[in-house]
Amino acid sequence: SSGAVLPSQYGSPHMSRDTVGYGQFPPDPKWPGGAKVALNFVLNYEEGGENCLLHGDDKSENLLSEIVGASAYPGQRHANMESLYDFGARSGFWRLHRLLTRQQVPCTVFAVGMALQRNPDAASAMVGAGWEVASHGYRWIDYQNVDPETEAEHIRKTVAVHESILGHRPVGIYQGKPNVHTRSLVCENGGFLYDCDSYADELPYWVHDYGRPHLVVPYTLSENDMRFAIPNGFSHGGEFFTYLRDHLDYLVKEAREVGGTGRMMNVGLHCRLVGRAGRAAGLEAFIEHAKSYGEEVWICRRDQIAKHWYENHWDSSWGQAPRVPLHGIEHQSKL
Repeated sequence: SSGAVLPSQYGSPHMSRDTVGYGQFPPDPKWPGGAKVALNFVLNYEEGGENCLLHGDDKSENLLSEIVGASAYPGQRHANMESLYDFGARSGFWRLHRLLTRQQVPCTVFAVGMALQRNPDAASAMVGAGWEVASHGYRWIDYQNVDPETEAEHIRKTVAVHESILGHRPVGIYQGKPNVHTRSLVCENGGFLYDCDSYADELPYWVHDYGRPHLVVPYTLSENDMRFAIPNGFSHGGEFFTYLRDHLDYLVKEAREVGGTGRMMNVGLHCRLVGRAGRAAGLEAFIEHAKSYGEEVWICRRDQIAKHWYENHWDSSWGQAPRVPLHGIEHQSKL
């Protein structure tokens, strides 16, 4: 030790940092059936909620499209960007819906509220497939400099959209482009049992900055098709498959070793990206590989992970654990 006094990373109520986490000996997650890995596919449904003058914004969208490195157009529409996003809602979503239902694979949708409003048929198909529909905020915009009052109103608004279109509120949320106030606003809303605005771990974890234990189920930007839309990312579906396969194989290998423990694996998907046929082929190849592990890989929804964590890793000294409802899961058996 240098003896120097470190600045504190305690930020309550506005998101503390923790650079230690579970440390060298993470807990046994006790996944169902003794699984080595809990594998969750996340379908980001954003198209129709992105930046666009038609949506009342002051600039066009610039992120995560075939136009790598695109700039936003202040005060102007971007015709090509709009149609690339429209492909995701009009075509890519339905390709991924066919793929996942054919493979009988559950998933979690990170659904932008405004996007759901614009395509109720897609929303209905999500429920009919037995997917969890979690919140991805009301808008797919950067909330870094949005004031807390406006962000809180957006959170309330997207909850109302879920209740109106899907018949129930979301239990999980991934704002995606949050700020240090976002988690406190999520907790103040009162109905969310987990959030995913973290990339800090390979297991769920509790935070205690907000008056009650709050569950974080971390997400990923690496096992994610967004890497098709960045420089030096994936160039074709085969690379996507190979990277996902290697990642899963290594997690299983680690868990099989003496003293090894299970992990969680996220796979992030976007309708306008992996919804292209050549990329979807790589995704399907990975799904078939993951299924070949049998009970060693638990393919599940994100709310199932949260429910499992509440039931197996809640400290009794905290009082009664909240119940995590699994809305629509009964539809899975009908596929």
